[in-house]
Amino acid sequence: MLTRQLIPCLTALALSALVSTGLISCQSKGSDSSETAKTATAETPKAEETAKTTTTATSASIDPTTIPANKIADAATIIARKQVPVLCYHQVRDWRASDSKSARDYIIPVQAFKDHMQMLADSGYTAISPDQLYAYLTTGATLPKKPVMIAFDDGNLDQYETAVPIMDKHNFKASFFIMTVAIGRRGKQPYMDKTQLKDLADRGHTIGAHTWDHHNVKKYQGDDWKIQIDEPNAKLASITGKPVRYFAYPFGLWNEAALPELQKRGYLMSFALSDKKLDPNMPLQTVRRIIAGGQWSAKTLHRNMVGSFD
Repeated sequence: MLTRQLIPCLTALALSALVSTGLISCQSKGSDSSETAKTATAETPKAEETAKTTTTATSASIDPTTIPANKIADAATIIARKQVPVLCYHQVRDWRASDSKSARDYIIPVQAFKDHMQMLADSGYTAISPDQLYAYLTTGATLPKKPVMIAFDDGNLDQYETAVPIMDKHNFKASFFIMTVAIGRRGKQPYMDKTQLKDLADRGHTIGAHTWDHHNVKKYQGDDWKIQIDEPNAKLASITGKPVRYFAYPFGLWNEAALPELQKRGYLMSFALSDKKLDPNMPLQTVRRIIAGGQWSAKTLHRNMVGSFD
């Protein structure tokens, strides 16, 4: 097995290859539906509520660690609850000529992202935090009428510079799952630095973990749990001054052996991808998300949200 000293060098080489494509991302989407983003504005669904009335729920300040153990529902009850849509984004930027068709599934053009957020607002959705989702799943705590959780993976700089100002217009908060090896990295694909991560946390967004270097959780052995999970968790907590309670699987992949390991390390929920099957014993460690495809119009996003989540 590689020594701890060799891993950074090999990781740098691997990341350089990925960055050259402009993409480090997950590999699964919620639907095969694909439409060009240019049609998004014309197709955006309308609803009774406008963006002005779409606000963060008052229960956003819930501290999930204060929920008594005897109040937490069993696995069957959690699985039976109506699912809340959880959206996953990666890069938010206009496509480049060098971006492949498959890469564009994970790169959403700026106008398309604006259209997605406008659709959520116009349709009356309220962006909720992982704390709120956890309280709902474990205790049945009340959520807004149309809740949605918005998430971003990897920690790309365009999430901070482009996506957050767009979400601010609708009072949407999001969760950012950070790959710590890339914090502060610049180049063709830049990433957020410590100051920007701290700013997001201070403004009410949630900072979660996404491993050190996007290593597949199903392949962990030896010191991998320390390198990929324990150390990134401690680093993010030191940056934000807040505990890190939520985790997103690289590539959306998990196995049964990983679930108790994540739970005992303090993760209240871990997020997978489109597979509708939750673990029957530890559903909180396999919460579903769908990738909001870069080629999806707002109408396609809405259809997939409704169709994918019960």
